[in-house]
Amino acid sequence: MIEAWLEDRRLGREQDEAALRGFVQGVLDGSVTRAQAAAWLAFVCLRGMSRCETAALTRAMLESGERLTWPGIEGRRLDKHSTGGVGDKVSLVLAPVWAALGRRVPMLSGRGLGITGGTLDKVESIPGFRTDLDPSELHRVLKEAGCFISGQTERLVPADRVLYALRDETGTVASVPLITASILSKKLAEDLQELVLDVKFGSGAFMPDRERAAELTDSLVETGRAFGLEIRAFLTPMDRPLGRTVGNALEVAEAEAALAGEGPEDLRDLVLRLSGAPEEAARALDDGRARECWERMVRAQGGRPEEERRRPELGRAPLRAPRSGRFLGFDARAAGRAAFLLGAGRRRAGEAVDPDVGLLLEAAPGDEVSAGQPLAFLVHAGGRGLGEARAALEAGLLWEEGREEGL
Repeated sequence: MIEAWLEDRRLGREQDEAALRGFVQGVLDGSVTRAQAAAWLAFVCLRGMSRCETAALTRAMLESGERLTWPGIEGRRLDKHSTGGVGDKVSLVLAPVWAALGRRVPMLSGRGLGITGGTLDKVESIPGFRTDLDPSELHRVLKEAGCFISGQTERLVPADRVLYALRDETGTVASVPLITASILSKKLAEDLQELVLDVKFGSGAFMPDRERAAELTDSLVETGRAFGLEIRAFLTPMDRPLGRTVGNALEVAEAEAALAGEGPEDLRDLVLRLSGAPEEAARALDDGRARECWERMVRAQGGRPEEERRRPELGRAPLRAPRSGRFLGFDARAAGRAAFLLGAGRRRAGEAVDPDVGLLLEAAPGDEVSAGQPLAFLVHAGGRGLGEARAALEAGLLWEEGREEGL
């Protein structure tokens, strides 16, 4: 006989906080079976949840584990969450910029899956950099550097780990209420005062449709504010890769250039926009303060940036323009797919990624190019995936008259 709480979800009946707390606890202690939990998630995808239910689920997940606290650390605590993208290395720049402005940035991040990169994969390309810090180490780094970038601790929101893995297995990831509860339960556990949301839309985004991305933004803002969290939200396009690199170590190098007051304009512009204080943030980038905060954080988390990995099998293969004309850039999904095929991404959680491979995008959107001119270089390891990656990137060339479908 179907459980009453599962029947309510199937029929779309409102579930109160006690029912949702009981479901979350049951998932953790095993009294709710995997099959029951999978069915419940499927019913949420089909029927949705009200804002009150979404807030109640968020609270139940938040209360499933420990929360971080920051005794003795002064300053306004804030973090940023992006829904992912191709070449999106904003967090690497924004966290030290905020730290340079006197904010405190406890940034718990995730890994990439599929064509979208993960912040943890990027920083782990730095030799020695640790993303498995425990709460006492997180406290130390935040106090010393003003920011950290680390993974979720074992006891922080354990319900999210269980439910996310099940959502991934059952194809129920793309549910606005479930995404909202997953994101906010983890951010609220950081003991934040402010959260900045960068919700992507476009071909290289988790939610390509702008209306769907706006729906998620509204859900995150309304639910977060129900917990007293100050939220600023931005909808940003992801039809082209951000910056001129795609791939973990390559993106770290580009982020470091931005922290030195250099780097691509689109990356700098988005960082300044999200910062909430663009003039101050620009000064922190240009006068070296942000770079100093980055270097303190890297050292505090065990990073040894002076060490270079010598990999003689790494090569750079050019992708040349098949024609002359006005080049409009690379489709973000195609670029992400190409980097993925080279080994920069993973098909499923737990797989290793190659930190050094990826794309160097030579031509910028709007450039007039000549036939035979290099548009990009594919950084590969001994030719692994090179043919498929080249074909994927060729299919994503965009020209003024439309898309170049390949050679």
